[in-house]
Amino acid sequence: MSTGRWLTGGRVYPQIAARVRERIQSGEFPPGTALPSEAELCRTFGVARNTVRRGLAILEDEGLLVSVPSKGRVVAGAGAAAPYLYQSIAARLREQITQGHLVPGAGLPSEAALRRRFAASRNTVRQALALLEQEGLVVARHGRGRFVRVQNADGETSWDL
Repeated sequence: MSTGRWLTGGRVYPQIAARVRERIQSGEFPPGTALPSEAELCRTFGVARNTVRRGLAILEDEGLLVSVPSKGRVVAGAGAAAPYLYQSIAARLREQITQGHLVPGAGLPSEAALRRRFAASRNTVRQALALLEQEGLVVARHGRGRFVRVQNADGETSWDL
């Protein structure tokens, strides 16, 4: 990813963000692919690591990049895999709820069943379920499990299951 010339001047990091953004939009870095390392970007642009980080932070704020542990920065967008397993699990369950496969009042599979289905740890499954609870799609009933939220005729949430 050679730029052909070094970046100079006052605020260089917006220029780095612009050049990386161009490469994402041109398809050089399609959704789901990892960017070159910070060290490689430093060599490419001839700048310090902090300058590269500030430029990439702009793209993260715009939602073009996500930081994934042990992968680096990955291009977001359609076709990009969820960066964390819990987000992928939550997305699959959310899809089942919105498509009506899990109807209001229906019980969700147990944590153990979800662990087997997604080959995930207990904490990962719990994180996914907590995300769905925060979104208001799922309600937990102590000792009974988790259920798809029920709405009454007024569109308000009914917690009686």
